[in-house]
Amino acid sequence: MPRKKKTLILSQPIRQGIKAIKVRLDHRTIITLSDLKKLAFWKERYPQAEVIG
Repeated sequence: MPRKKKTLILSQPIRQGIKAIKVRLDHRTIITLSDLKKLAFWKERYPQAEVIG
């Protein structure tokens, strides 16, 4: 008798009190930052990075 596979859903844990900021680094890479101070680090590596949410 075959076993039923479980569906795996990947998502970030929800943390209270922290606003998540989504940043698009390139056409296919999106990261989540906890504050805008960290955006400067990513802007050095990816000059076309933009805040999307």
